[in-house]
Order: sequence, then C-alpha cells, then structure tokens
Amino acid sequence: MKTATPAPIHIFQHHAMATYLQVRIAGEEASYAAQAAQAAFALADGLEAQLSRFRPDSELSRIAQLGPGEQMRLSEPVLACLELAKRMEEATSGAFSISPSAMKSHLAQPLWSLPPATYSIRCESGRLEFDPGAIGKGFVLDRMGEVLREWDCPAFLLVAGGSSILAGDPPTGTEGWSCNYGNETPPRCRLLANASMSASGQAVQGLHIVDPRSGKPVPEHPRVWALSPTAAESDALSTACMVLSREEIGRIVLAHAEWQVIV
Repeated sequence: MKTATPAPIHIFQHHAMATYLQVRIAGEEASYAAQAAQAAFALADGLEAQLSRFRPDSELSRIAQLGPGEQMRLSEPVLACLELAKRMEEATSGAFSISPSAMKSHLAQPLWSLPPATYSIRCESGRLEFDPGAIGKGFVLDRMGEVLREWDCPAFLLVAGGSSILAGDPPTGTEGWSCNYGNETPPRCRLLANASMSASGQAVQGLHIVDPRSGKPVPEHPRVWALSPTAAESDALSTACMVLSREEIGRIVLAHAEWQVIV
C-alpha cells in the first residue's frame, strides 16, 4: 500500500514589527508560493506603518495627539484593530488593555470610543497612548492569512517572533501543523489547523507585562499559552492571562468555548 507523498513546504522570512515573520506554504509551486508570501509581507509592512507607535506619521501617533472631546477618522485596518482591542478588554474584564502602562503615570486608564458608522475614534478623557504590542502581531498575522487565502494558498503556517502562530489548512495528508509548547524537554506538541496559539511569559524580557488595572508588573504565572480561532485574540488572551488568577481564567474560558488556556 502506497503512502501519501508529503506536500512540499516552502519557507519565507521577513523582518517587520521588530521581529521576524515567517511564512510556510504547503502544496504549491515554489515560485507561486514565493509571490504569495511577498504579497503577505507587503501587507504586513503597510500595517506596521499604520499601527506603529514609534513612527510620528502613523495613525497611532496621531491618535495620541487627540485631546478630550476630539475625534479622528481611521483607516479600516486601524479601526478593526481597535475594535478587537475593545472586545478583548471587555472579555477579560480589563486584564487586557491597548494602553497597559497608563496607570504608571495617570490615576486612571484613558477613555475612548468608536462612534458607530463614523469610522473614527473619539477621545473621552486622558491621553490615548496606545501600545498594540499585545495584539498587533496577531492582527497582522490574521490579515496575512487572508492574503494567502486570496492567493489560493490555504495550507499555511504563519509565525511572528516565535510567540504568535497562526495555522491555516493542514498540509495534505496531515491533521495539522506541528507546534511545540511547554517548558518540558522535549516540549509538548500540538497539531494546529485553522487556529492560533500565542505565548506570553517572563523568561525573555523579565517583568515586562503590566496589569492594566494597577499599572504594576505583577504577573500571576511564569508562562501562559492561549489558543483561539484568530491570532489577535490569542495574543491578547495570553497577555491578559499572565495577570489573571486561575479562577479568573477559568471563568473567561467557560464564557468563550472557542478559547483554551494552558498555564
């Protein structure tokens, strides 16, 4: 009995968002896969230009200049990213925030809204100094995945810096893309298909994750992995769970059957 020949996997890498983005595409002709990957990388570069807080001409930098009562029209990607951030803040009872360090220098988190049907953001109070680091990479991976599907390359694996992973369809003849996690040696393995896994921890950058509710770096756990249908969600969720108790994590996961958390 003949065994199925493994689909060829083409690997491409690109530096963006202060890290390396990797695209793996299975089952496609090499030159076509390269074109699809370059289209995805070009999109990532464009999103970085809009979402970077370090570029003075980015939308996030201009948002930071808004005063209370002022409003600014947004591009579709930035609006979509902020809408996701709002939803994740609500779902985690404030343990995730796109302005995590605000409490270090202010008495309260800044307040902002996205007025319906206006494609804009309104500053209600405070200074909107957003840091998309805990959701931005995942958001970019989700949009890159959309590009690859538009190129009819649905069997893909996208990786941002090793901490954010988005899997599309599995390679032919497999149940999913093999992804390692855990602190054991050898590490545990999980097969991902049309799902995302993100990790947050203290090992690399120390106490860098701030509890938005207090403004202090007080993580509850040394490392957390979160699984979700989208990379933006898993990124935000893994960060939030670093400062949540096991009981709080349990309540959140119970309310969202599509999420999984490994502490």
